[in-house]
Amino acid sequence: MPQLEVDGAALTYDDEGPRDGDGVPLVFIHGWTANRHRWDHQMEHFARKRRVVRLDLRGHGESEGSGRRTVAELAADVLAVLDHLELDRFVLVGHSMGGMIAQTLTLAHPERVERLVLVNSISRMSYSRGRGLLMAVSTLVPFKLFVAANIQRAFAPGYPREKIREYVRASADTPQEVVMTCYGAMRSFDVFDRLGEIDTPTLLVHGYHDIQLPVSQMLRMAKAYPDAVVRIVDAGHELPVEKPEELTTLLDRFVTAQP
Repeated sequence: MPQLEVDGAALTYDDEGPRDGDGVPLVFIHGWTANRHRWDHQMEHFARKRRVVRLDLRGHGESEGSGRRTVAELAADVLAVLDHLELDRFVLVGHSMGGMIAQTLTLAHPERVERLVLVNSISRMSYSRGRGLLMAVSTLVPFKLFVAANIQRAFAPGYPREKIREYVRASADTPQEVVMTCYGAMRSFDVFDRLGEIDTPTLLVHGYHDIQLPVSQMLRMAKAYPDAVVRIVDAGHELPVEKPEELTTLLDRFVTAQP
């Protein structure tokens, strides 16, 4: 498994698929407390016919390093990997926090992003007063309880509980400092007022039952995008693992559609 040293951290990534395949490479960015294997289904499907890259963000999965305090810093890590692989143009696919990173990269380097896909992601973290208070209080509980509470509610009703427990355990293995600094980075993330600058063709895929980042927030964001397609799926926040086949189908249609 290849790794790249970036600013004191070893970032693990996968780079698979034919170099002369169909279309520009796809780049997959996972979300908070997750890892690159959230994209296993999409990796297997797309790597048969085009180049596909995914990575473990700093401190997540098999990557090392301490947390980043801003989404822009996380985006700089991803860009370092893409530059190392000499990827000049690509399709960005980001889930949740990964979608925040993808938006940040697109705003900074629009000439390099052919298409943009945001899965269960938003452009501004916003809460009601009660919700904001609850989020603030949640950081005061024991770390594993904090992680468990956030991950358990990320899945739609009816998703197998034993699988949810597996994801809770995996998320709790992420170092506490990484979890909490990235949590702070997400809470302060806000590019909403700049969305009009993103004229890249964009696909917004969201789970109807997402209570982490509600679909209503995504729809407000969608109105600000100059060129966006919206698809709502019967899933929760963890759409890549709740409905992997459906997500892959939507991605395939979008990245192969003629402009």
